[in-house]
Amino acid sequence: MENNFYEFEATDIKGEKIPMSNFKGKTVMIVNTASKCGLTPQFEGLEAIHQKYKDKELVILGFPCNQFGNQEPGGKEDIEEVCRINYGVTFPMFAKIDVNGENAHPIFKYLKNELPGLLGKRIKWNFTKFIVGPNGKPMKRFSPTTKPKAIDSFLEKSLK
Repeated sequence: MENNFYEFEATDIKGEKIPMSNFKGKTVMIVNTASKCGLTPQFEGLEAIHQKYKDKELVILGFPCNQFGNQEPGGKEDIEEVCRINYGVTFPMFAKIDVNGENAHPIFKYLKNELPGLLGKRIKWNFTKFIVGPNGKPMKRFSPTTKPKAIDSFLEKSLK
């Protein structure tokens, strides 16, 4: 796959197409999320990371996905309610997507190809995290159970 991260786009939760080129020069954390998962409280940690590093050019992008245990069954209003009201999420959230299989979003196909995990080129579960550097190159993949706080030291070293 010869793609570059900045060539992709995704539809945000409001229905607007967002080119990833909007994030050139920034470090981007991409996370597949779910609002009814045992790992859902990670939203709190992700928001804390977002607040800590947003002035150091870190952007977190949340991609809701319903492929794991039907843990994201609702529509955009349900997703927004959980993210914004329950966890105070202010980082960008996107429309619900698939991360595995034939209909996987191109961004996730690219990231899985560039940074395979324990299951190879598949996502294991909700809250898999990918870090893309300011040059658009995927840098690191973190497992679903890796809490955002545990990623802090990696970010501390890699951010300006």
